[in-house]
Amino acid sequence: MTDESAEGAVGRPLRKDAEANRERLLQAAREVFAQHGLDVTMHDVAARAGVGVGTAYRRFASKDELIDALFGEHVDQVAAIASTALEDRDAWNGLTTFLEHLLVLQQEDRGLMEILSHPRHAHRFDGPGDRITPLISAIIDRAKDQGKLRADFEPTDLLFLQFALAPVMDRTRELNPFLYRRYLTMFLDGIRADRGPSSALPVSALTPREAQATIERGLRTATRSRNKG
Repeated sequence: MTDESAEGAVGRPLRKDAEANRERLLQAAREVFAQHGLDVTMHDVAARAGVGVGTAYRRFASKDELIDALFGEHVDQVAAIASTALEDRDAWNGLTTFLEHLLVLQQEDRGLMEILSHPRHAHRFDGPGDRITPLISAIIDRAKDQGKLRADFEPTDLLFLQFALAPVMDRTRELNPFLYRRYLTMFLDGIRADRGPSSALPVSALTPREAQATIERGLRTATRSRNKG
C-alpha cells in the first residue's frame, strides 16, 4: 500500500502533510470559486494550491465533492447570520441586516452566487434547506408580528429576490459592485408595512413546493439547452 493509500484508509486519520494538502486545496478552491465561479477545473484549484492534480483528486474525488465541502461552510455562515438576526430586538433591522449580509456573501463570491441562483445546483439545498428555511421563516414572522413587514410577504418572495438581484450583481461587479443595493433599497421600501398603506399584490406568492418545482423546471431547461449545444 502506498503512503497516499494509507492516508485514505477507512478509519485512519490523514497524515499531517495530507491534511495540510487538503486545507490548501480548500483555501485555493475558496479563492478560485469566489473569483471565477464554479466552471474552473480541478487543475485550476490544484495549481492555486501548489499541489499536483493527482493529489487534488486523492483528497477530493471530484469537483462536486469540493463544492459540497465549501457549500457546507456557507450554510454555516448563513445560519449564523440568521441566528444573529433573530436576536435583534428590532425585527425589521434583523430582516434587513440578514438580507444585506446574505447578498454581500453572494456579491463577493461568484461560486456561491451560482449555487444560490442557478437551478442546476438545486439538489445541494435538500439538507441545508431544512436547516435554513425555518430560520428565515422566523425572521419574517417576527417582522410581521412587530408590524414592520407587509402581511402578505412570504419566504419564497425572499428566494426570488435573490434570483432577481443575482444578474445585476454579476454583470455590474466590475463597473459598480454596489449597484444592486439601489434595487435592494427599492425592494425593502416596497415591503415595509409602517409607511402607510401598501398596494395589493396582483398575484399570490409561490408555495415552497411550487418554488421548488419552478427551480427544477429551470434545471431541466438548462440541461436540454446544454445538450443541444
